[in-house]
Amino acid sequence: MMVDGRLVRVRRKRIKNLYLRISAEDASIVVSAPMRTSEAAIAAFARAHHEWIDRQEHRIRTQDREALQWTPELRSRAAGTLNAALPELLERWRPIVGKGPSRITIRTMTTRWGSCTPRTGRIRLNLQLGLMDRRLLEYVFVHELTHLWSAGHGADFQRHMDRYLPQWRSLRRELNRERVRR
Repeated sequence: MMVDGRLVRVRRKRIKNLYLRISAEDASIVVSAPMRTSEAAIAAFARAHHEWIDRQEHRIRTQDREALQWTPELRSRAAGTLNAALPELLERWRPIVGKGPSRITIRTMTTRWGSCTPRTGRIRLNLQLGLMDRRLLEYVFVHELTHLWSAGHGADFQRHMDRYLPQWRSLRRELNRERVRR
């Protein structure tokens, strides 16, 4: 859909709220919307966030586009670090959280540090975490484990995180200063 001369991709999902993001793949504007949201409401939402969109587009245009070059050695080092750390993290956090993943997958990810599918119990972690401070890996791991209890990022999720990892907000801020690299 076109909104004020900009192409906005719309993804209809089983969600309650509208979400706006700039795609890392092609810098396109993407609005995730509940299934029954009207096109007019989606357009109004995009218009209301035009300043944020302008800032993001400027940041993308001026951003250093240098990508992390995944050499076989670097990939091996990152994977080795993660494979060594994950059993310890699992042993430490499974009793605290009260649930564990059915499977953990490590992969290069272009837009996120991790993801969780609560229905299946699968957790995916970004390979780049193996090159970062272990505290940030631990934060992402606990964050994804918490999704086994609470699918979204609402009050219930935040209560769990406060209980498990009281300093999670400062770790999240620190992680958000990092860039996910392709």
